[in-house]
Amino acid sequence: MLSEREKIDLIAQITLDINKAKDIDILLERILTNVRKFSNADAGSIYLKEGDELKFSYTQNETLQQRLDRGKKLIFNTFSIPIDENSIAGYAAKERKVLNIPDVYKMNNGQPYTWDSHFDILSDYRTRSMLTVPMTDQRGDLLGVMQVINARDDQGEVIPFPRSDEPLIQHLAMTAALSVDRAQMTRDIILRMISMAELRDPKETSSHVNRVAAYSVELFEEWARRQGWASEQIERQKDSLRMAAMLHDVGKIAITDLILRKPSPLTKDEFEIMKSHTYVGACLFKNVRSGFEELAAEVALNHHEKWDGTGYPGHIDPLTGKPLPGFEGKNGHPRPKKGNEIPIFGRIVAVADVYDALCSPRSYKEPWNESRILEEMSSLSGTHFDPEVVDAFFSCLDGIRFVAKRYPYENL
Repeated sequence: MLSEREKIDLIAQITLDINKAKDIDILLERILTNVRKFSNADAGSIYLKEGDELKFSYTQNETLQQRLDRGKKLIFNTFSIPIDENSIAGYAAKERKVLNIPDVYKMNNGQPYTWDSHFDILSDYRTRSMLTVPMTDQRGDLLGVMQVINARDDQGEVIPFPRSDEPLIQHLAMTAALSVDRAQMTRDIILRMISMAELRDPKETSSHVNRVAAYSVELFEEWARRQGWASEQIERQKDSLRMAAMLHDVGKIAITDLILRKPSPLTKDEFEIMKSHTYVGACLFKNVRSGFEELAAEVALNHHEKWDGTGYPGHIDPLTGKPLPGFEGKNGHPRPKKGNEIPIFGRIVAVADVYDALCSPRSYKEPWNESRILEEMSSLSGTHFDPEVVDAFFSCLDGIRFVAKRYPYENL
């Protein structure tokens, strides 16, 4: 067990780590990972407030994770519960109270809230000790609820959460709430940018960009793990990639409706104009001030390049739309990038974007069934797509499917 001095030092480290995350999904992962580390908890969950309800937004469970094959992720369903006194999380949110329960199966019957053992039964897991903490900002406004489950001693035995840890974890919960508030504002700003593109191109919806971004993170983690990247390096890149991938088509705001909304195939000249959305999007981030902006420009510029060198826009100067010196191709066009000339994040988002397009209903097509989609993705390996990214795609299909459930496809 950690000493009090070690716990205070760890809180300082955790606060720094949490404050580095900008994307809300990555932030929730870091919050729960760090709070579990602090309390030596086996599992935990985070609920975020949406209206008058709490949405089950993120969870971790080390025991269940160890039952999976290496590299696989724990899949969970999202749901919402009322902010009322009937559930443990709902009560903590409603009353703004910390609930420290030594054993959820042996609670005092005088309490209004109850424990639902349905998950334990389905997953063959045994929840015992539980610490539930409301996440409030400095004004006292509720942003969500954090739950950590099954504290463990040095021998791995489940024990109650120490009462002495409650003030420290409350401090962490407030720090987390402030970071969540900031990350939600960042996500809202990005979605407002996307909504401008959606006004021009009805395919560019918030659900589409959230899926492409989340698919991209799943692909990147699997690809990077296979490449032997260190976990710290992967974590540093995930945050920026998640936001950058959401903005992959933001350059479409500069394309005329006559082209974006044209129901028939584009002419050669129209397609040349459509191609410009890649470098127009990159130009939006020309004054790079952060790793996110650099990555956003890279993704916008490169997500339509193809592994075999038949994509676009090629080796181009985004500011001028002209070929880079020494990379002039036929008819004065830039020479397309090929193979590893294409930055890895462009290769990853290309796979995520095409997969989502095949899954999506369109005015001109029904969504393809999964077997047809997977056959198509496999057939494009080595031509449209980097074969190693395609291998990563098939290896993390469970995570891909989970993303699709979290951000459902729109009906026409």
